[in-house]
Amino acid sequence: MVTRERIGLYPGTFDPLTNGHLDIIKRAVKLVDRLVIGVAINADKGPLFSLEERTEMVRHECAHFAGANGNAVVDVRPFDKLLMHYTEEVGANVIIRGLRAVSDFEYEFQMVGMNRKLNPEIETVFLMAEATHQAIASRLVKEICRLGGNVKPFVSPYVAKLLEARLTGRELSKV
Repeated sequence: MVTRERIGLYPGTFDPLTNGHLDIIKRAVKLVDRLVIGVAINADKGPLFSLEERTEMVRHECAHFAGANGNAVVDVRPFDKLLMHYTEEVGANVIIRGLRAVSDFEYEFQMVGMNRKLNPEIETVFLMAEATHQAIASRLVKEICRLGGNVKPFVSPYVAKLLEARLTGRELSKV
C-alpha cells in the first residue's frame, strides 16, 4: 500500500513573525510530513517588511524545525495568488491555521466555507495558540515597537532586532 505524503500549508503575512506563529509551526510539524510555510504578499495590510525580508525572516527562525526529532520537512516560500490555488500548487492536502480568540474564529469560519466551495478535498486544521501567546498579534507588536516598547516577550531576539532596526532607521546589515 502506497501512503500519500501529508503536506500541510501554513499561510500568513508574518509581518513580523511572532512567538505565536512559531508556536503554531512547532506543533504543525508534528502533524505532517512536509510543512510549507507560505509567506503572503497581502499589500492590503501595508507590511512593514518586504516579501523577501519576511520570507528570509521565517526561513531563519524556522531552520531548526526542519526534520529535527522526526519533524516534517519545512519549506518556506512566498506566494501571491489565491490561497486555494497555491495549496493545490504545492500539493498540500491540509491548510494549518492558528486561532487566538473567538474573533479569529468568525473570520476563519467564513474562509473555510469559501475554500471548501473552491476545493472540498482540502481540509483546514485549526491549532489554538498556547495561552501565553493568545494576545500576540503582529499589528500590536509593530505598534509597541513603534512607540518604544519592549517587544522581546512577543518575538524572537532576531526578529526584535530586525523590528527595532527598521523602526529606528538603523541599517539591517548591523543586526
